[in-house]
Amino acid sequence: MPASPEIPQAFFDRADAVIALANRQVGQGQPRGDVSASTLYAAARFNAFTTAAAHRSAEGLAADKAEALEYFTAQYRAMLEEHLDDYVANFERYVQA
Repeated sequence: MPASPEIPQAFFDRADAVIALANRQVGQGQPRGDVSASTLYAAARFNAFTTAAAHRSAEGLAADKAEALEYFTAQYRAMLEEHLDDYVANFERYVQA
């Protein structure tokens, strides 16, 4: 996906770097499902850290926990839906039989 005025190219470059690492791991023989689970775990861990680092106390973090969960799960769902729709529309091109 090309960068837009709202989303800078650096966003996609960072995402591509993570995807490249996951693809290397699969290419080195790691099961695709295991790599997927690891990347999902890493995203959750990093997002928890990012959320925690934005607070001054555990109490503040706890108070915002539900909001953070709602935000991150809504973002993930929207992104996953967008990419699944793209794969449905381009299945023959993206997925080799």
